[in-house]
Amino acid sequence: MASIDNRSPPVGVLVVDDEELARRNVTLLLRRDPSIGAVTECETGAEAIHQIRILKPDIVFLDVQMPQCDGFDVLERLGCDAPPAVIFVTAYDEYALRAFEVGALDYLLKPFDDARFARALDRAKEKLAHVTRASLRTAERLVIKSHGRVQFVNVAEIDWIEAVGYYACLHIGGETHIIRRTLVELMRDLGSESFVRIHRSIIVNLNRIHAIEVTSGDNYEAVLNSKIRLRLSRRFRVALQKRLGMLAERDTENIGYK
Repeated sequence: MASIDNRSPPVGVLVVDDEELARRNVTLLLRRDPSIGAVTECETGAEAIHQIRILKPDIVFLDVQMPQCDGFDVLERLGCDAPPAVIFVTAYDEYALRAFEVGALDYLLKPFDDARFARALDRAKEKLAHVTRASLRTAERLVIKSHGRVQFVNVAEIDWIEAVGYYACLHIGGETHIIRRTLVELMRDLGSESFVRIHRSIIVNLNRIHAIEVTSGDNYEAVLNSKIRLRLSRRFRVALQKRLGMLAERDTENIGYK
């Protein structure tokens, strides 16, 4: 099994499932691993969001199908607050592709055996070890590998990023570069100082936003300096408006509101 350095703090885990028996099963398996510390259980997506923001667990075992707020809703609402290692747990295999698109580390299909669970937990601990070793500074450049060529892209030059399946499209001026990364991973690397999520599939450089406009049907669009118009999800709108308000106080000349 993958190991965590003995000097590292115990690994905190959150188990989210609306079925008590399913939560108990995962918790019992976790208790066998000496590197696991506190294990918290919750039965709804709304409670999971609350607990993740308070406890900041290292690993989350997340059920897909839950009433009102499912596993995908949980990650979407968390945005950059999503934990470093998320393992989806479900009885349905049709959600697997979408799970990896939103940044899930693994996908446990019920019923799973002890060996399959152990492999998923090992992957999560390896991810944590990698995150711990990684620099806490936000990335200044991204590496793009394509057709045997390695290219470096300055993060500050990125206008916006769009998720397309397993890939992300980086839009820089009139150019588009494709990178095999999820938006969740990119947001962790880019940091929230200059980048913000405006839709479940779109990240925007705050410094490229010229205006927020209301369109037909009371919908909103972010208008970039390049005149590109991007749909603004209602779920992310309030957070973006707050961020733009903070920026406007410092630099009202660069951002307009319509």
